[in-house]
Amino acid sequence: MKDVINGNDRPLVGVIMGSESDFSVMKLAAIELKALGIPFEIKVVSAHRTPQRMVEYAKSAAARGLEVVIAGAGGAAHLPGMVSSLTTLPVIGVPIQLKTLEGMDALLSIVQMPAGVPVATVGINNAKNAGILAARILSIKYPKIQERLETRMDQVRNQVVYDLEDKFYESEGSV
Repeated sequence: MKDVINGNDRPLVGVIMGSESDFSVMKLAAIELKALGIPFEIKVVSAHRTPQRMVEYAKSAAARGLEVVIAGAGGAAHLPGMVSSLTTLPVIGVPIQLKTLEGMDALLSIVQMPAGVPVATVGINNAKNAGILAARILSIKYPKIQERLETRMDQVRNQVVYDLEDKFYESEGSV
């Protein structure tokens, strides 16, 4: 697909995760990016199982044209912080809920980064917001993305109003 944002097929966002089992959560970021017409790549890059791959990915990200990285991880959740320590690009961390601790371990691991290694963090399993946040970061540079975000925000506002009105009219007979 030829990209209308940057004029080529170069991905602007890297969506990475610690393992294939994280895909069901991380695909929500990809869905948002695709809906906004933002080119992206999606890969498994584990801080623990494939550390050299992670280092190579993070160090080459900017040179390959990426402008934002979304990194999802569960448990110890080192991936977002490690990637942030290796690149100057903005990194958005998505804590992924595992069977134990309901994702709090991942959330605290990602949100409590040491000074100088920033990771923007969204809610547990909230890759959708990570995709939207990446789009907002890119909208500073790309006016078309800003236009699409404004349209998307209008749609969300309208849907909330319609949903509320529908519920009111449905319950009106029982009031």
